[in-house]
Parts: sequence; structure tokens; C-alpha cells
Amino acid sequence: MPQIGKEEIQMVSKVLKSRVLTGRFGSGPMTAQFEKNFAKFVKAKHAIAVNNGTAALHMSLWEAKVKTGDEVILPSFTFISTAEVGALLGAKPVFVDINSTTYNIDPEKTKAAITDKTKAIISVDLYGLSAEMDKISEIAKKHNLVLIEDAAQAHGASYKGKPPGYFADMACWSFYASKNMTTGEGGMITTSNDEYAKTLRAVRSHGETEEYVSTMLGQNYRMPEIEAAIGIAQLKKLPTFIEKRRRNAKFLTEKLSGTKHLVLPTEPKGYKHSWYLYTVRIQQGDAKVRNKIVEDLRKQGVGATVYYPTPIHLMPYYQQFGKYHLPNTEKMAQQVFSLPVHPGITTKEIDYIASSVKQMLKSS
Repeated sequence: MPQIGKEEIQMVSKVLKSRVLTGRFGSGPMTAQFEKNFAKFVKAKHAIAVNNGTAALHMSLWEAKVKTGDEVILPSFTFISTAEVGALLGAKPVFVDINSTTYNIDPEKTKAAITDKTKAIISVDLYGLSAEMDKISEIAKKHNLVLIEDAAQAHGASYKGKPPGYFADMACWSFYASKNMTTGEGGMITTSNDEYAKTLRAVRSHGETEEYVSTMLGQNYRMPEIEAAIGIAQLKKLPTFIEKRRRNAKFLTEKLSGTKHLVLPTEPKGYKHSWYLYTVRIQQGDAKVRNKIVEDLRKQGVGATVYYPTPIHLMPYYQQFGKYHLPNTEKMAQQVFSLPVHPGITTKEIDYIASSVKQMLKSS
């Protein structure tokens, strides 16, 4: 549930009163300010605002010169947009397995999947926990590959003291309504590469480098000023949002600790989890058992949800790219479900969530 207050309303009103609703090249005053603020927050040299997180991923692969016949390595345990952007460019998604503790892409499996057709790697910071970015970055550099970090769920996270994007060539962010901070829709690409930033700014506005002069192929991926205005207000609140998420996750872990047949999420040493999603896993049973637990929890008013029940490599369209056996991915997809820890949850509600989960597990 988005946490919207008077500050966001005032910022939107300011845009409407100004009558500047967009910028010719996607760089209206609110958008430019949001980019500056976000780049500073994630310690990147450049931030390029776009209209959604999928656009950010698409543009990043475009900037990586991914084309027909190339291969892009990525996890299958993620939202569909991570895979579809490569397919849109004619590339083959190459799916690799995940670490069963962090649910993120396995560096060793990534290394083994590289061929002479590999052009890029997309790592995903799933549920708000960063991937092992230093290891993946080392692999990418060794094989001269572009590394893109899908940080759509990781606002406020860090790995070894570094924010998402530090180890990658480009990081892609989403500001969808459910994210740690929102602009309604909206996305961002962050990078410290000057040439990437220059090209990406042109690509988001039809490849124009000056009015009505396109010097490259592009698209209309501009962020409207109203979205940027909301983003400015939300970014100021993000540290508080993350603090509340971390508090709620800590409370829920304390309440569920020791629960039989339930694996709780962890925050490994050197990581800072943003807790976009608090994802637990049943140790026994399959999707049928898990789904019954989730269904019963929802009947009790607990917003339990499954992310993601069908790995991408098993989806009908993506089976054309080859058969994959990804044991960790397939097992996790059958056993995980997520519980609410968003900033609007109270301590009393955490107690209720925990007691409801324990009760459902006893009766399952």
C-alpha cells in the first residue's frame, strides 16, 4: 500500500499550477531535480528518469548493444520484465539457478552459463536483498560483459556498504505503486558511466540530441513531471520507510522464530536488506500445500502473496529458448510466500500475522 501524504499532494499541486507537465527531452524541472536527488541517494554519478522499471531494463540492454543472436544471462526466479526486455531485442534469455538462502542468482552457475554469444548479465536484488554483486561483477569484467543490476525492489538496500548499482555498469529501478517508494509508475537508470548516461538520455526521447533531430534509434520513455514531483517527496521519506520495514521484519522474525517447518528470510553479514518483501518458505510440501496456507491466511485478513509461483523458464512463451532444470528455483517457487512488513503495519498487526501463520502451519 503506497504511503502518500500531504507532501506528495503539495508537490503534485505545484506541478499543476506551473502547467509544466513534461519536458521536451524528458528533463522538466521536477524530473531534473528528482534525478539529481536520486543519484545522490544511491551515490551514482548519473540518474536517468524513465516511465517505468521495464523501460529502464529495456534501455539498459539497448545501451549494452544487445541484439538478435546474443545471449543474456539472468535468474528465472524473478518478475517477467527481467527476461522479456532481452527477448524484445531478439536476444536469447539464458536462465541460471539461484542461491536457496538469498533467492538470488548463483555466481558459479552464472560463470558456467557464459558462451561466446553472451553479451550481458542481469542480476536481480530479489525481495530487497542484494545479489553477490562483487563476485558477479568480477565475472562480468573477466568476460567483457555488461552487468545490469535489476534493483527494482532494493531501494535503501546495500551490499558490503555499497548501494545497488555500485558494482554494476547500470542499475535499474522501479517506482511502481507497491515499491519501497513510488511515483505511481516510473523508473530510473543509474550509472557512473558518462557515455552511457549521454546515450540513455537521448534514447528515452526518440533518440533526439536536439529538437527534431534524432541521431540514434530511440523510444518515448520519458517520466512525466507529476511522477517526478511525487518521487521527490517520496525519496525524502524513504529512509523512514526503510527503517519501519526493517523494524517490522525484525519483529516478525522474533515472533516466527522457532516455528516448525518454516524457513525465515535472513540478512547475511555485509548486507542491508530493504525488506521490500518478507518471504518465508515451508520446508515440507509443494505448491498445493503452500497455496492452501496462503488462501487461509488471506481469509483471515493477512495479505499473504506468492512471488513468484511460476519461474520464467517454465512459462509457455519462454520454453522456446530451451529446457532448463533449475532445482533451487523450481523448489523455491513451490514453497515460498510473502508476508506484509510495509511501513503501515503496526506491532499489533505483526502479532496477528505471526499467530495466524503458526495456526495455519499447525492445521496444514
